[in-house]
Amino acid sequence: MGRTLIIDTDPGHDDAMAILLAAKHFEILGITTTHGNQTVDKTTRNALKILEFSGLTHIPVARGSDLPLIQPLTPHPSGHGETGLDGPSLPEPTTRIHPKHAVEFIVDTLMSTDGVTLATIGPLTNVGAAFRREPRIAGRIREISMMGGATYVGNTSPVSELNVECDPEAAHIVLSSGVPIRMVGLNLTRQAEATPERRARLRALGNRVGRIAYEIVEWYSQRVQAMYGLRGASLHDPCAVAWLIDPTLIGSVRAHVAVELDGQFTRGMTVCDLRHITAPGTPVKGGGGTKPGESPNVEIGMTLDVDRFFGLLIDTLATYP
Repeated sequence: MGRTLIIDTDPGHDDAMAILLAAKHFEILGITTTHGNQTVDKTTRNALKILEFSGLTHIPVARGSDLPLIQPLTPHPSGHGETGLDGPSLPEPTTRIHPKHAVEFIVDTLMSTDGVTLATIGPLTNVGAAFRREPRIAGRIREISMMGGATYVGNTSPVSELNVECDPEAAHIVLSSGVPIRMVGLNLTRQAEATPERRARLRALGNRVGRIAYEIVEWYSQRVQAMYGLRGASLHDPCAVAWLIDPTLIGSVRAHVAVELDGQFTRGMTVCDLRHITAPGTPVKGGGGTKPGESPNVEIGMTLDVDRFFGLLIDTLATYP
């Protein structure tokens, strides 16, 4: 519990699982909310509800950005329903939103606390805006574990993933910041499929929070099954937290990752140079020396030990009331 964490999020069923997982392994300094799976008003309310049913109301929630940095807000058909957290009936929040805006909360916390880790499991608007407001925070962050992007195939376009596509400019700022970054993209998180057998293990926990977690994942999985014909929902966001808890769960490669900002068909794509074609010293085609190149800036998650991942999640949920 000695490691400190800020979670920037847009809850979200899988976000709920990530928050529950993180709270038993880290000291969470705050949860900052953003647009993404739903409007920021809805995602903020969802964050408060998650903390309410899990007994984590001591964690502050700061409402964040309702719009991307530059582009208009682009609604996406949500696999999370009208509220962003459809399904189980959750208790009404008893706590209030933190008085600071999420961007101010992030900047002030980082400037006053050494070595904070950011778990970014939604669009990166708040974090990108925080870097713009106070560039010195880049030197204060221990690392960023980011759920976003993909090495090949997207989910909001053929090549772009929702969290990055919602605000490509913010993602570009974060990936260019020089902060150590771990990226769990769709190529990895789709391995974390909540199959009926894994959901049954959740259901068997027997505790109150475990029952609610099962209901959350069950509703989400039924929704995904109806929309895409899959056996269960992918628990994208807990992967970013699990990697921080146990680095051996995920196999990775270091590579340069850039965000496409201009492409007609590829805007929001995370361009992952897995073959190091842009690396410094690469020969210029046709002779004439070498390119100055782009050094690796991201640790990209590639493989997930799925059984151990679900074991960690279920064992953690078992510790709640």
